[in-house]
Amino acid sequence: MEKGKFKGSSRADDLTGLLADFANEFEARADEIRLKQSKLDHLHELHYDGIHYKRFTKRNHVYFLAFGIFYVFFLVLGALSFMTVESPTELAIRKELRVSRNAFLTKYSIQDDDLEAFLKEVVTASERGISILRNASSSELNWSFGQALFFSSTVVTTIGYGHVTPLSETGKIFCMIYATLGIPLTLVLLSAIVDRLMVPVSSLLGFMNAKLGHLYQPFNIRLLHLLLLVIVIGLLFLVAPMFIFAYMEPSWGLLDAFYYCFISLTTIGLGDFIPGDGESVANPTVYKTLTTCYLLLGLAGVMLALSVFYQIPQLNLGQLFTEYGSGASESEKMRLSGAGAPCYSGPTGLYIPQRDEEVRRAVVRIRPRGEDSPSPEDTTPMHARDIRVP
Repeated sequence: MEKGKFKGSSRADDLTGLLADFANEFEARADEIRLKQSKLDHLHELHYDGIHYKRFTKRNHVYFLAFGIFYVFFLVLGALSFMTVESPTELAIRKELRVSRNAFLTKYSIQDDDLEAFLKEVVTASERGISILRNASSSELNWSFGQALFFSSTVVTTIGYGHVTPLSETGKIFCMIYATLGIPLTLVLLSAIVDRLMVPVSSLLGFMNAKLGHLYQPFNIRLLHLLLLVIVIGLLFLVAPMFIFAYMEPSWGLLDAFYYCFISLTTIGLGDFIPGDGESVANPTVYKTLTTCYLLLGLAGVMLALSVFYQIPQLNLGQLFTEYGSGASESEKMRLSGAGAPCYSGPTGLYIPQRDEEVRRAVVRIRPRGEDSPSPEDTTPMHARDIRVP
């Protein structure tokens, strides 16, 4: 009896020692992982402090050079295309203006130099936002509250139509100061809106993965998700406003209205079509205020679509030109490429990995050898025991 009890106690001591060695080894491994994680966090902080730890391989340089050549070719192609398409129209308008000018001089017997001086004043005033045609029939000033609010929005959103500009020296100085403060504030506001909109958008992606993950590849599901988002944003901020602007601006066709929406929301802001500058608008102040709201919401929609687009690794061409420091794994690159916690999609929805700083306990299951036996005092089966290691 004593011999059996001694034998069982010896086996229990062996098992305890084995478990203690395993726990020590696991703790050492955990310390190593925590050390690597701290290094990655330090690189992450340096990256967002403006210090980019990247390496450029020979392949990156080749891709970059090829892309630069393609971009120059793209610019030249655009220049040739615009020149080919627009030159005949410009020549026709110039010919019509020359005929009209000569007819006007002949009809009213005005000296050509006098007409030239008058037209120069009119054009100069028009370039500064003062139209003689509008001012002759309307009391609405360029710097009424509605017009000024619209101008402020085009400055801080970097659309900058250029049809109305500050006339005084004080106004020019204030415009520069206002833009310096307003542009970062606008980016912060739009980023905050996009972050909140990303919650339902990411939930939709998780739902699509759960329903379609067994039928399609994740890349195809992401493309479908992006396509649906682009369609919704296009309907809300391009198609619907197109009909509204075409109705409110009788001189605009549907193409003109769509062209204005696209040029504005892409912040190109050519300024050839400006809502509310016509004589048919009943209340320009309210109209300009509503247009300002539309521009802000539309820009948020465009930023949302771009955010979803750049979250698809296969479509992010920037990865061809730069690479993070040597030895960085794909997960580390994703950590360094995003300010927030990365979000991955799977068949069951969205998976957001926890940060390593959070307090977690690992569960290690130990299956005993055949010759080991449980302690007589413990009635729990050995295969069902869990040993928790911090």
